[in-house]
Amino acid sequence: MSGIPLGVLDLVPVPSGSTAAEALHRTIDLARRTERFGYSRYWFAEHHLNPGVAGTSPAVLLALTASATSTIRIGSGAVQLGHRTALSTVEEFGLIDALHPGRLDLGLGRSGGRPPGQTAQPRPTTTPVVDGHTPNGLKIPPRFSFDHLRGSPRLKLQRELLQQPGATHQDYGEQVGDILALLRGDYRSADGLEAHAVPGEGADVQVWILGSSGGESADVAGRNGLPFAANYHVSPATVLEAAEGYRAAFQPSDHLDKPHVSVSADVVVAEDDEAARELATGYAPWVRSIRTAEGAIPFPTPEEARAHTWTEEDRALVADRVDTQFVGSPGRVADQLEQLREATGADELLITTITHDHEDRVRSYQLLAEEWQRR
Repeated sequence: MSGIPLGVLDLVPVPSGSTAAEALHRTIDLARRTERFGYSRYWFAEHHLNPGVAGTSPAVLLALTASATSTIRIGSGAVQLGHRTALSTVEEFGLIDALHPGRLDLGLGRSGGRPPGQTAQPRPTTTPVVDGHTPNGLKIPPRFSFDHLRGSPRLKLQRELLQQPGATHQDYGEQVGDILALLRGDYRSADGLEAHAVPGEGADVQVWILGSSGGESADVAGRNGLPFAANYHVSPATVLEAAEGYRAAFQPSDHLDKPHVSVSADVVVAEDDEAARELATGYAPWVRSIRTAEGAIPFPTPEEARAHTWTEEDRALVADRVDTQFVGSPGRVADQLEQLREATGADELLITTITHDHEDRVRSYQLLAEEWQRR
């Protein structure tokens, strides 16, 4: 046995030729089936203006999934606080907890871009990376730069549509503090006024912080004594600094007496390596669509993916993500996940899988669960 649990991160992908409604029905089916396979959590990511992703509202998806399942923990990975208030977040999740108590994870993400004055400079880690690999062989690619998206009209449009005109971001650490206070029931405004969220106050939710680097999110999670989820599947170059930065900042709390880290990975599993590589063929053009700011395209079939004409610039856009996707037989992928767990010291792993056909996706989760349980 591996000794650590596996969870699911669902983006609610919309395959080419499908509708958002069909994708949502498949998500509910996948949640039911991964619950039976033994996965510990089922989380939803929040994305906007992506034709190939229907996960726009974690709270709505959680409510639907909670009604269709009974034991698996459900959560957000993560709600984007850049266009929300602390009160609206607590009320939404408090309402779901009132109907499905004790099963809810409230994962909080920063979103809205890097705070003013912060840079994307790498942070040192105690784990050495030599020739792009940790001592146990985990691939750590070069840090990806999003400089080419500066001034993107599409990203500007997204910010405009998600925020009220003239609105400004609340400081992230302050916003997380307000959420925790509203959940506890001891919120006070700057001038001493009380506020009580009903539903929400006293809700039995587990609050998580999600982050891609060792910066603000890792620090906020650590100093509040909250569990932290690091994203190898989104930013493999910075997963070590994220986990280590969180642990360095950690202070014991009523929530945790020691650090607790979950690390995500993108995987595709099939009966053998060749079959898995075929199922994963659409991943590269799908990632490319995200990194060109056109928005995630409907996930292509292998045939559609092979029809794409690649430039060197295209390949550079997706190399870090493609090279760190775990694709293969159950044994191969489980070995890679063990490698990720060892390198990061993860207490849990969170798996995200996208294939064009739903049954292939379900089968990938099933094969991995069976292999993981044998270890």
